[in-house]
Amino acid sequence: MHKLNDILSVIDSNIGGSQWFVFLLLGTGIFFTIYLKFPQFRYLKHSLRIVRGKFDKEGDKGDTSHFQALTTALSGTVGTGNIAGVALAIHLGGPAALFWMLVTAAVGMTTKFVEVTLSHKYREVAQDGSIAGGPMYYMKNRLNLKWLAVIFAVATVLSSFGTGSLPQVNSISNSLFETFGINHMLTGGVLALLLGFVIIGGIKRIAQVTSRLVPVMAIIYFIGAIAVIFYNYENILPSLEAIFGDVFTGTAATGGFLGGSIAFAFNRGVNRGLFSNEAGQGSAPIAHAAARAHEPVSEGLVALLEPFIDTIIICTLTGLVLLSSGVWTEKHENQFQDADLVVFDGTYSEQNQQDVDKLHNYLVGEADLPLFTGTLAIENGVVANQPTILHARSVAENVKVWVNDQPYSGPLELVDGKIDREKERNPSGLTLTGQSLMHSAPLTTIAFTRSWFGDFGKYIVSIGLLLFAFSTAISWSYYGDRAITYLFGSGKVIYYHIIYVIGFFVASFTDTTIIWTLSGITIALMTIPNLFGILALSKEMKNEVKSFWKEYADRFPGEKLPKG
Repeated sequence: MHKLNDILSVIDSNIGGSQWFVFLLLGTGIFFTIYLKFPQFRYLKHSLRIVRGKFDKEGDKGDTSHFQALTTALSGTVGTGNIAGVALAIHLGGPAALFWMLVTAAVGMTTKFVEVTLSHKYREVAQDGSIAGGPMYYMKNRLNLKWLAVIFAVATVLSSFGTGSLPQVNSISNSLFETFGINHMLTGGVLALLLGFVIIGGIKRIAQVTSRLVPVMAIIYFIGAIAVIFYNYENILPSLEAIFGDVFTGTAATGGFLGGSIAFAFNRGVNRGLFSNEAGQGSAPIAHAAARAHEPVSEGLVALLEPFIDTIIICTLTGLVLLSSGVWTEKHENQFQDADLVVFDGTYSEQNQQDVDKLHNYLVGEADLPLFTGTLAIENGVVANQPTILHARSVAENVKVWVNDQPYSGPLELVDGKIDREKERNPSGLTLTGQSLMHSAPLTTIAFTRSWFGDFGKYIVSIGLLLFAFSTAISWSYYGDRAITYLFGSGKVIYYHIIYVIGFFVASFTDTTIIWTLSGITIALMTIPNLFGILALSKEMKNEVKSFWKEYADRFPGEKLPKG
């Protein structure tokens, strides 16, 4: 598994994890923010009014209401990115990563406004009579770039697994296992059956389910998060100071955290910010294209609310929960994953600042350290003459080796700092446990226990994650559904649904780190063609906005409109 993750990591580092991708994403949002004169601030009040149906006309075509389109798109974005993704960003880059997530959301509000408007304008009616829309349709119908539309549609299908299916059920199964001890495969099997039932009903059933799920899950999560933050009220101001104060300095080593660099916080914050709100990815326009509206800009204004709700509100709550509770710097007992594990040829102490600096430089990619290759002697589960073992970017403590849940005695073979998983060299069923930092959903789960709710707090995360992630998987099945419809027609969608549900089940017991790495790749494969497409139509977008406000003024004379 770690070899596969290494390959995927190299691919991710050259696209979604690269600096040029980050600058393309933020640059597009900044360009439209300036070009359209800060619509995310000037139009916010009108967005709320349109969601309530103020601008609707009788006879507007579409399959869903504005609110249903918004909740469907939100259910696709409010998921593991808000619970596990924030924890992963802070784990990788420190508190400053949350700052860059918020910046990404602020400019992403404009990006989503643009991509939804253009996609809604060029939507079509599919063979089965349903509405089909998304960036692939403006690429085909307006830009006349059918090859680019195909690339986007294929990337959407891949991303429906990498973003919507695989990481969602993986986080659910991990959280339920940590909280209730429920077997990963059992969780995957039950949820796969429920998923299949919902998505067979198409967008109308999906919209009905998500319009009920989203408000409920938001309220549950909000109550649990506020309980943690105010229970640790003395850490609120230090947490805010860390978020904004570390932006231009990086985060110093503290507790088990070995420090984060400015570049790493920036890159991971923007990357996880995109995973959270999907602004620029081109996914939400597929849901909004189904909304009943005669004027594309009106639906774009509805979409403008998504990054605000998803990232600026919910992700900020999660970040403050993690920081105020202090769990992000603490080592916790957990089972090690191979992809997060590396063994060095030498001993490094956290009590020695020079050693800490060496480990920090290794983690941020600024220096190499010699990796262990050879045999470790294990006696009753304990490593003799233990070298430094790094797990989850922290020095692991009290490491124990097990085989089929029994303490292991014998040799343990390693190659280049990784456990050799060849059966003839190491026994099958071999696992390592110990104390190290944690990330993703398990870390957020621990954080939610640091409140008046105590251990009951972990149930809030489990329930919230279950609702968040499951609704995300539902919405992404629709995105993939529309991409398949574009590529092959409505008749082939059933085969996609079958594969989607099977993949959902399998991912419930697959290595977490590999899934997160895969999701980063598929996000980039959708985002790049979509960003180039909307940039090419910037002038048309500006004309659409002018046309919309003219009609709005004619319908509501005397109402105060945004200036410019």
